[in-house]
Amino acid sequence: MKVLMVLTSHDQLGDTGEKTGFWLEELAAPYVVFQDAGADITLASPKGGQPPLDPKSDDPTADTEEVKRFRADAEAIKALASTHVLADIDSDDFDAVFYPGGHGPLWDLAEDKASIALIERTLRTGRPAALVCHAPGVLRHVKDADGAPIVKGKKVTGFSNSEEEAVGLTDVVPFLVEDVLKSQGGDYSKGADWSSYVLTDDLLITGQNPGSSAETAKVLLKRLNEKG
Repeated sequence: MKVLMVLTSHDQLGDTGEKTGFWLEELAAPYVVFQDAGADITLASPKGGQPPLDPKSDDPTADTEEVKRFRADAEAIKALASTHVLADIDSDDFDAVFYPGGHGPLWDLAEDKASIALIERTLRTGRPAALVCHAPGVLRHVKDADGAPIVKGKKVTGFSNSEEEAVGLTDVVPFLVEDVLKSQGGDYSKGADWSSYVLTDDLLITGQNPGSSAETAKVLLKRLNEKG
């Protein structure tokens, strides 16, 4: 079982002068879940190399058990420091794709042609794609075989407007994940703020927030096992 995890290369939080990137728990928790299932994990990002880590997610005092495991895993840290260039990836080499969030993807992966093509190819060839927190926003330009938005008519979730408001970035991000999913015809729903909430619609799996990361990965594995 081969899983591709796609991370952002974007490190600027709009015009605030602050840094952003990927959210550590949203990489670490799924990574550990996939690792425990015996998956062969590959990391990629638009620019390759070390992707930027959102500093707000890098507080060891708030680490979950999965994050602690990831930090202590020398091979995982080595893989993170040398991610593959996304455009060089052949999506057909993988059984599934997983997108961690963080605010970074809203700027780069949402507009990245290689990312868009990767998700379209993955879903059209019968393989599952999972995205958590802000990462469902990466679907904004992804189309189905008929040219309609990939989320149209599908049950989806992602970082909610109320959660974005709670972190004070409603007017900083280039778009709101909830609004984009709704505007493209997605059947958007959410759980309580910061609680784990995951939806599956055929091959598309979406999780609402950082706390949904591990469950989103587990649902992806279940979907893979169902496919046989």
